[in-house]
Amino acid sequence: MKTRNPAPSGTAGLAAVSFILVAALAAPALAQNVVTVEAREVDLTYPAEAVVEAVRQATVAAQVAGRVVEVRVDVGQTVKQGELLMRLDAREAAENSAGAQAQLIQARANYERTKSLLAQKFVSQAALDKAEADYLAAKANAGASGASYSHAAVTAPIAGIVAARETELGEMAALGKQLLTIYDPKSLRVLASIPQYKLADVKKSGKARLEFPEVGQWIDATRVEILPTADARSHTVTARLYLPDNVQGVVPGMAARAHFTLGRGKKLTVPPKAILRRGEVTAVYVLDAENQLRLRQVRLGESMGNGEIEVLAGLLGGERVSLEPIQAGMQLKQPAAK
Repeated sequence: MKTRNPAPSGTAGLAAVSFILVAALAAPALAQNVVTVEAREVDLTYPAEAVVEAVRQATVAAQVAGRVVEVRVDVGQTVKQGELLMRLDAREAAENSAGAQAQLIQARANYERTKSLLAQKFVSQAALDKAEADYLAAKANAGASGASYSHAAVTAPIAGIVAARETELGEMAALGKQLLTIYDPKSLRVLASIPQYKLADVKKSGKARLEFPEVGQWIDATRVEILPTADARSHTVTARLYLPDNVQGVVPGMAARAHFTLGRGKKLTVPPKAILRRGEVTAVYVLDAENQLRLRQVRLGESMGNGEIEVLAGLLGGERVSLEPIQAGMQLKQPAAK
């Protein structure tokens, strides 16, 4: 004689029924934002860690010794070419310039007087030659001293953004001390290292995409340049990947990942926003045949050139996954209505 399982009773039975009810109700609400997982033809890529650098960058150094008496810019500020950035107290250079000007005046007067004496046959040609040489030397010295004094006003050599400021107000700036670094944000590139065994494949394609995890951007490199030398220790070659002009949100020193295109192939992929990460565990919410959400652990591979992530295990082609995993989990955990 067959026996029928008793209906759930008490609080435990109600909780079990309620959980199934919530799952059934939650799934239709989230079914509007799902994606079907399938094998897609994507670029097969080789990923390499990279860093952003400016194509045009200038380090401004002190060309005259003196104390910093004025600072007009700070890190992150945009400057124009020729704009005043700092001013140094170069009174010593000013005194040297004044002394050089006085020597120039004296040498010029002596030269003119010697020419007059030569015309009157009172001095020799050798005396005139020496006076002329003294005058030319004084003129050069005065020009150099005047240039040194003008360097007390530190100006921007290029237009761009101040990336670093090495000197504060009141500090002593010795000759050659680095004061500021300026870069041109219109022209940026990424540096990456390629192992020698991948070099031929990378050169054959000549294409790459750049991923910036911190800002969530994917950008196609406008040009891939392979340097002609290899590092003897690491056996790698440096590649320069150029970005389009005026890319927003990318700055020198930022970490990036270069995805060098090696060919085309089919991969089972999933959008990054469908993935739920909890420590070292990665999972997705799968919508089953009854439109109920099921949490399933998956094993992932590398990010693909289309921005999606390869699925190595845990999903099959044709299955549906939620693009709102956090909301799906929250709805499944909601207590059932009485």
